[in-house]
Amino acid sequence: MNPDARFSPRDLDAAVAAGLLEPAAAERLKGFLAGRAPAPLAVAAPAARTRFDLTHVLWYAGALIIMSAMGLFSTLAFSAMGGSGLAVTGLLYGLGLWAGGHRLWQREETRTPGGLLIAAALSMVPLIVFGVQSAADIWPGTSAPGQYRSFFHYVKAGWLPMELATLVVSLLALRRYPFTFIAFPAAICLWFLSMDLAAWLAKEQSFDYTLRRQVSLAFGLVLMVATWASELKPRRSDYGFWLHLVAAVTLWGGLTFQSSGSEWGKFVYCLINIGLIGLAVFLGRRVYSVFGVIGVMIYLGHLAYGVFKDSLLFPFALSAMGLVMVGLGIAYARRRVAIQHWVEARLPAGTQSLRPVHARRTD
Repeated sequence: MNPDARFSPRDLDAAVAAGLLEPAAAERLKGFLAGRAPAPLAVAAPAARTRFDLTHVLWYAGALIIMSAMGLFSTLAFSAMGGSGLAVTGLLYGLGLWAGGHRLWQREETRTPGGLLIAAALSMVPLIVFGVQSAADIWPGTSAPGQYRSFFHYVKAGWLPMELATLVVSLLALRRYPFTFIAFPAAICLWFLSMDLAAWLAKEQSFDYTLRRQVSLAFGLVLMVATWASELKPRRSDYGFWLHLVAAVTLWGGLTFQSSGSEWGKFVYCLINIGLIGLAVFLGRRVYSVFGVIGVMIYLGHLAYGVFKDSLLFPFALSAMGLVMVGLGIAYARRRVAIQHWVEARLPAGTQSLRPVHARRTD
């Protein structure tokens, strides 16, 4: 019997008409059931979703420009300021960005631009440390690693103090301002640290591009697993998006730029990228599917320009495959919830517990 079944007054009247229930008893039951009827449930308003519109694009683009201006796009004239000038510039710049960000952070409607300015202020830490090291001529090695803008281009052991200081300040900032984007520059800095630390351990001379690709691949894998493990329990803030983004870039980049002359190695590369697409579904992180699809396209391009360059039917076969994938995507979009329920019902209990908390939702 369905435990949620309800008797209506018409059911009781039918029972009286059939001689199964006395009229007086039926009236008493009607009164009893009316008193137990649950109150109407208020319709809950749907949770408001954060919109990523033109306003957010402008906010994030502006913050990224600020962060890049003092690093990626700094000119030779900028370096001519000298160590003391760079340190003072970075300190004043950082304090000004922090003051503006802190003030915006106090109001809910301007919390996002406030957090972005605070993240931009953190990007001044490497510049400040570089200026102090340059002025005092203190480097973890025999000589300076180069100009400040080289920090974003070249792997050098001399950058280690800058990266360690940035990570420490970023962790302190995250405790005071739990803004998820702060995890992005912190993760990038952690990647730089892994590369520069490996260069320091390898005495730099033997740190060739093959080893660099391997370090990047290993770092991406470790960051992905660490972020995955942190998402197995509910968190107040979702730092996973930015951490998974850096993990995907470093993991996929290190994998893609591995040199393999054999067709078997290239096929394995394609299989790994297909696995990334499946991993994206399992972890609930679409960024892995984006890079996975790009990797599959790279392999198909290799087949088109190398293996099957003289085949007339290959482009048509690929087109058919693409149409099938589009059709599968449409079918999945229409039955997404049902498919997720079906898959989750058949996943072993241990496997289900390995999925991040947000990926277990089926809404």
